[in-house]
Amino acid sequence: MFDKLYVKVLNYLKEKDELFVFKGFAGADKDSQLSIQVVNEYAWHNLFCHQLFIRPTEEELASHVADFTIVSAPGFKADPAVDGTNSEAFIIVSFEKKIILIGGTEYAGEMKKSIFTIMNYLLPEKGILSMHCSANVGEAGDVALFFGLSGTGKTTLSADSNRKLIGDDEHGWSDNGVFNIEGGCYAKTINLSAEKEPEIYNAIRFGTVLENVVVDPNTRVPDYDDNSLTENTRAAYPIHYIENIVSPSIAGHPKTIIFLTADAFGVLPPISKLTKEQAMYHFLSGFTSKLAGTERGVTSPEPAFSTCFGAPFLPLPATTYAEMLGKKIDEHGVQVFLVNTGWTGGEYGVGSRMKLSYTRAMVRAAIEGKLNDVETKQDAVFGLHIPTAIEGVPSEVLDPREAWKDKDAYDQKAKYLAELFKENFKKFNNVSEDILKKGAPLI
Repeated sequence: MFDKLYVKVLNYLKEKDELFVFKGFAGADKDSQLSIQVVNEYAWHNLFCHQLFIRPTEEELASHVADFTIVSAPGFKADPAVDGTNSEAFIIVSFEKKIILIGGTEYAGEMKKSIFTIMNYLLPEKGILSMHCSANVGEAGDVALFFGLSGTGKTTLSADSNRKLIGDDEHGWSDNGVFNIEGGCYAKTINLSAEKEPEIYNAIRFGTVLENVVVDPNTRVPDYDDNSLTENTRAAYPIHYIENIVSPSIAGHPKTIIFLTADAFGVLPPISKLTKEQAMYHFLSGFTSKLAGTERGVTSPEPAFSTCFGAPFLPLPATTYAEMLGKKIDEHGVQVFLVNTGWTGGEYGVGSRMKLSYTRAMVRAAIEGKLNDVETKQDAVFGLHIPTAIEGVPSEVLDPREAWKDKDAYDQKAKYLAELFKENFKKFNNVSEDILKKGAPLI
């Protein structure tokens, strides 16, 4: 099927007046760097790749030989009945030919995620944990990782004026520390403002690719509040468009890991401390809510479990990544927190979205080590350890049950979500008893 589609795509591209080629790299660590080449039908797709991947120097370009090649033909649509695809769109990886074939979709994110998938296969073979996370570092060299799916705040929370950005989406963790797989950022821009997200807002300048963003035809000013095309509006820019970065995108071992979830049920605590076993459990679960606009057919938030916060891009068994993470947590004494950026005071449609200012205050306290030894109380349903006080956050917000007016409704919804967790976890039949006994919900 790959071979037949490949020939069809090449014949399609032969008819074009011009194609666009980018040559560069994935992986800031030279020891595990992947040379890549991208052949595009669209010029803006090639600019996207230039901004998102690691750009070569003139010297590197002269001797560049691609390990993997992306061939992208958005205008070519597959025929599922003939080509054996699930739809007109396809993203197919051939490790044998070292080619990634993309067609039928103009969504530029498929190119970056296909290279991420390749790295998720190659890096663990070298003893390097590949991760779907953002990362930043403080003045003292304290590295923090942010895991989370689209819409949970991964890019927003890692862009902090007080900390240097390592990267916003994809990283490797080797024996030397953390490194960025990419050379750019792919930020969601829906409802973007200079007040709430100044680093991202100011990174949108000449050379940035705005995708699905509505622009006034007369003034050329983008309207970030306009979701008439989709909620999934994006900005792609090179990482140096963010002022406060690490260059090259390499740093030491993390001291703090944040798991981000957008809980549409509104029952998970806004922040909780995790034991190692709970960290493993929630990493394997990868719970969040699919938010409207990011995926086809999703019009309102739906509960979703994505293993290791990136299941579609992980070609190896999930436990491979989880065991590597658990080992890293032990080796480096990492503090792990679960942060809910979703709803509070009720489920979606009843409660409200957690205030970004509160989330920032909680995350800042966690990263600065202020929550390492504070008083906590254990959540009765999930067994999570909730700090009783955090500066800048009302105490009634910290306990999700207290934020609900109807306590019985909270109890029912929390138990329902706990059952969803347990049902989802049944697919992991080879995890340790410790993770099952000490990491799972209590009821």
